[in-house]
Amino acid sequence: MKTKVLMVCLGNICRSPLAEGILKSKVDSDKVFVDSAGTAGYHIGNAPDSRSVAVAKKYGLDIGSQKCRQFSQMDFKEFDWIYVMDRSNLSSVINLTKTTEEMSKVKLLLDEVNLGIKEVPDPYYGGESGFEDVYQMIDIACEAIAKKLN
Repeated sequence: MKTKVLMVCLGNICRSPLAEGILKSKVDSDKVFVDSAGTAGYHIGNAPDSRSVAVAKKYGLDIGSQKCRQFSQMDFKEFDWIYVMDRSNLSSVINLTKTTEEMSKVKLLLDEVNLGIKEVPDPYYGGESGFEDVYQMIDIACEAIAKKLN
């Protein structure tokens, strides 16, 4: 049986698509399924932000074919681990839980590593360097997650 991991941010266009692509590149796809979603439905059906696509491409990852979707209650049943990018989205996801089992699946992504910060900042309104910084943070966390899953 595959382990299923879901990456979650606000709009599912910047951070969580990067996290999905990065983790997919580090795990055995026969053993681990990775997806992403947003807590808000602003961009349903859209591709990730072009700046996320560009920074992923810089590191040899193609995330351009991903499609944004909104997080749903069913995700608690589908996924073993739900990693969120910041406390605001953590709160949004936790508020949808109905059981302690569902709640136990949800974690901040950066809780997997010790970077001195707990939240992956939203790079949407920042410049290009914000996407690079976010990529690096997510990459370090995904490396730690991959070691646990492989």
